[in-house]
Amino acid sequence: QVQLVESGGGLVQTGGSLRLSCAASGRTSSSYSMGWFRQAPGKEREFVAAISWTSWRIDYADSAKGRFTISRDNAKNTLYLEMNSLKPEDTAVYYCAARRSGYGTRIEDYDYWGQGTQVTVSS
Repeated sequence: QVQLVESGGGLVQTGGSLRLSCAASGRTSSSYSMGWFRQAPGKEREFVAAISWTSWRIDYADSAKGRFTISRDNAKNTLYLEMNSLKPEDTAVYYCAARRSGYGTRIEDYDYWGQGTQVTVSS
């Protein structure tokens, strides 16, 4: 089992930046790929970014390309999402997720989920 706890969310103005963190605990000795997803009010959860265990593969949703950067520090068991040039449409609950083996960008690819952190971008 892996437990995931997100932090770093908050209220920011349009054009601002936030850095989300996701601390993993439990069976972190395994080589998990990880991802960020988000869910806006009244909408389905959607993919934001994913990163493989060694960071050799990274993928972004089109909405995140050029503005968001996913990274990880395996020594600290922590996943990050640096978000710049934030827009009101980025407002959502952001979730981190871990996948036991392989790699994926779909919700169903992931085995473990955090509780989420709220990001609100004001116009």
